[in-house]
Amino acid sequence: MLQTLFFHPLAITPVEVGVAITTSIAAFAATNLDDILILMLFFARVDHKLRPKHIWFGQYLGFGLLLLASLPGFFGGYFIPRPWLGLLGFLPIAIGFSHFFRKEETTLQTVHSEVLAHKPQSFLAPQTYQVATVTIANGGDNIGSYVPLFANSTPITLAITVAVFFIMIAVWCIVANLLSRHPAIAQFITRYGDRIVPFVLIGLGIYILVESKTYELLKAS
Repeated sequence: MLQTLFFHPLAITPVEVGVAITTSIAAFAATNLDDILILMLFFARVDHKLRPKHIWFGQYLGFGLLLLASLPGFFGGYFIPRPWLGLLGFLPIAIGFSHFFRKEETTLQTVHSEVLAHKPQSFLAPQTYQVATVTIANGGDNIGSYVPLFANSTPITLAITVAVFFIMIAVWCIVANLLSRHPAIAQFITRYGDRIVPFVLIGLGIYILVESKTYELLKAS
């Protein structure tokens, strides 16, 4: 088992690299589209207390903790047959369908204001901790989608996925900062973003089911 874990074949084709990158971008965008709206609110309130660096560091800190919480899915892939792991693909599908019926009881502005009002003690700057707290609190969909994605990854595709995710965080911060200065574009994303997310999540779940050959379980039965 340890040999399988630490000496997994490292060969990967260019097509597999492309698929890993595309899937990672789609998974990140689908699970963080609402997060970009919150980032826009943070950047819109930058002043002498809340600096851009607090937003950047807080976003990376919060997202890094979400990735750590999702890693058990990857290690489970060495102990559970892939067709059975593919059943986890139903998680993002379920999350996607839940978006069709979800009704938010509070606005993003309300959440943002409440979090900024809370000032926990930390070795980090309080503002950084606050941004990280919002990122984690808003990360339920992330973990539900990343666990099955990681479970069906090899060490190389996992490394590609994590690298793409960290690059996308920087892209998200830059885009959110720019959009915070353009209300018309921000309004468009707010209005139509929620209609796109469910289809991307459902597509991700179907990809996991097919890529892990879960349909073979039907033949076995």
